[in-house]
Amino acid sequence: MGELVSLNRARKAKRRAEEAAQAVANRTAYGRTKAEKQAERQERARQEAVLDGAKREE
Repeated sequence: MGELVSLNRARKAKRRAEEAAQAVANRTAYGRTKAEKQAERQERARQEAVLDGAKREE
């Protein structure tokens, strides 16, 4: 016979895991300083400029 599992506990555990994953995502997205956000935007713009500069024109 298999092991008995409380469905209510399983649902709660699943919900807690999903909420924890969402919290991690929110911390990375919203838990940065203004300077960190600006530095990331500048780095992304620099990378796009480098990539655009390397494009071949047909």
